Amino acid sequence: MDALITTLLIVALFALLGSGVWIGLALAGVAWIGMELFSSRPAGDAMAVTVWGSASSWTLTALPLFIWMGEILFRTRLSEDMFRGLAPWLERVPGRLLHTNIIGCTIFAAVSGSSAATCATIGKMTLPELKARGYPEDITIGTLAGAGTLGLLIPPSIIMIVYGVSANVSIAQLFVAGVVPGIMLATLFSGYIVVWALLHPLLIPAATERTTLLQKIYASHHLIPVMLLIGAVLGSIYAGIATATEAAAFGVVGALLISLVQGSLNRATFTESLLGATRLYCMIALILSGAAFLTLSMGYIGLPRHLAEWISGLGLSPFLLIMALMVFYAILGCFLDGISMVVLTMGVIMPTVEAAGIDLIWFGIFIVLVVEMAQITPPVGFNLFVLQGMTGRQITWIARNTLPMFYLMIAAVLLIWFFPDLVTALPRQMKMG
Repeated sequence: MDALITTLLIVALFALLGSGVWIGLALAGVAWIGMELFSSRPAGDAMAVTVWGSASSWTLTALPLFIWMGEILFRTRLSEDMFRGLAPWLERVPGRLLHTNIIGCTIFAAVSGSSAATCATIGKMTLPELKARGYPEDITIGTLAGAGTLGLLIPPSIIMIVYGVSANVSIAQLFVAGVVPGIMLATLFSGYIVVWALLHPLLIPAATERTTLLQKIYASHHLIPVMLLIGAVLGSIYAGIATATEAAAFGVVGALLISLVQGSLNRATFTESLLGATRLYCMIALILSGAAFLTLSMGYIGLPRHLAEWISGLGLSPFLLIMALMVFYAILGCFLDGISMVVLTMGVIMPTVEAAGIDLIWFGIFIVLVVEMAQITPPVGFNLFVLQGMTGRQITWIARNTLPMFYLMIAAVLLIWFFPDLVTALPRQMKMG
């Protein structure tokens, strides 16, 4: 019976999604069908209570603020300044200016929180520059697609806020936990570029100029605004001065100040950033509300408990469970966006994860990593869509060139499994402090 109900709900969900219905409404519709047909609880009353409770969560307030901060920075000269500050330091590194994709995305990820915003902002500036200097388009676009996903892993991260709310764990601790894995993944990406450049030396243009140490140090002053903003946002969280929501407010004020100093803040850009953030947050809030109702509906039907019992009955070790979930989320990422994946599955997966004794902070970083994979898997890879719009290339071509980054993310999952302190050490110290 459970298998039949599950099949019917999955068919209903994909039918709604395939018909073009918004994801949030599709999730709520499937939840209503499930509760109306297979439980005794009145669906209308349950939907009203759940949607209101989900949308009015105080913790979720950080989300629209971080989105607004990213929208403001998107309209400043921040990305251009980062390139001018970083380029002189990369003259002698194998791969040279290809590393601006990785470093630029790593830095911007620390003030953005969005994978698509990171990919678009850095790509708008690096792609024309690298193409003009003769760098191969396949490696340029492939590394940018992969590095853009760092917007999810390096705090502040929208997906971490969503997971923290869904799994009821500390968002501040999740932010701290993402720092080392984020730097590790960025290092893996840069390491790949170094190896690729050594194997294809003729494809990397020769350095056009040599700068002295003093010139490099002077060029670094372009990085000061973004470093100050990162310090204000993350420093306030790590020092215990502010919660994630309060730090997000600091970030918005800081972004407005940077925009004002750079001369890019006017009535039009302020309005555009506010409307852009409002549109994106409304979409996310609708998805969260629909998924919260679906989780409640599935709880009344009993599917999460039965699924957890089935998975537990398989007798999988914690390692095999993590590997199975990685495959599961990679497949799910072909059809749903990252936020939908998290909120749709947490109610089902969490009992099994807790029963296996897996640390929920560690599991949050694992979820972010597998959602990052979903950002570059067709047909619903958001970063692939962003780059397709920017380059005009076929999405399959972009996905093929991004494949090495996908493999490196799998390597990152294995690294944090075998060395869990990469994730848990900083949150543990934060808790003790």
